[in-house]
Amino acid sequence: MSAIAVTIAGSDSGGGAGIQADLKAFSACGVYGASVITALTAQNTKGVTGIHDVPPEFVAAQMDAVFSDLKVNAVKIGMLSQPEVIDVIATKLAEYDVKRLVLDPVMVATSGDALLQNSAVCVLKEKLFPLALLITPNMQEAAFLLGQPVASSREEMVGQAKALLDMGARGVLLKGGHGSGETCDDLFLSHEGEKWYTAVRHKTRNTHGTGCTLSSAIAAGLARGLTLADAIGEAKEYISQAIKAADTLDVGEGHGPVHHFYKFWSEQKAEI
Repeated sequence: MSAIAVTIAGSDSGGGAGIQADLKAFSACGVYGASVITALTAQNTKGVTGIHDVPPEFVAAQMDAVFSDLKVNAVKIGMLSQPEVIDVIATKLAEYDVKRLVLDPVMVATSGDALLQNSAVCVLKEKLFPLALLITPNMQEAAFLLGQPVASSREEMVGQAKALLDMGARGVLLKGGHGSGETCDDLFLSHEGEKWYTAVRHKTRNTHGTGCTLSSAIAAGLARGLTLADAIGEAKEYISQAIKAADTLDVGEGHGPVHHFYKFWSEQKAEI
């Protein structure tokens, strides 16, 4: 049977992040992708100019439509801006007994625009963290969730990952892509221990959708039957290469997207 993953997230009209990035990552990683849209954003590589929230009852209707018909192997959750929507999603995930859930606590876009209402943060931690097989915060998101300064060392990253694990998730991938240095070091912590994933840091401003893409690639690996540790490792390699190839794309005037299909596209320019 076809491996199927579902993304529950916001739409990015510019195509670089959100639902659009998730579906691209699913496809590139060999998985059929379906979607539940939680918000519409007016967004491009330069920033977010508007957010239109989808009513909770319609989010529920989308989930019923997808989960009642498709044999879903894994779920990725991204942008959730409203507490009421988080409540609905938590209820439906329990109803459909979702086991492989990757939660990316999206709070701020690459441009710096806020995507999560402050009132939704507590509900996110209370309702969804306990359902997640893995949460994937970056260093800034982890610090915000914990009310602490951004970690500045591996030791501090371990401490913050442990604190997040105590909130109920079964695993934490604390991403070091926003750090400094020649490598991007991500920490995977679970109750079984810790594992570090390291990749060369590629210098580019085209990193729009990096977090969405990584979490979706992990969900794709889980949908195909990989262990969580192997799914993270495969996804880490995928996002590293997608970032490395980002400058071969010419998209927008701001923070461009990573290259989701670097394996499949030849370098070519459109003639207009």
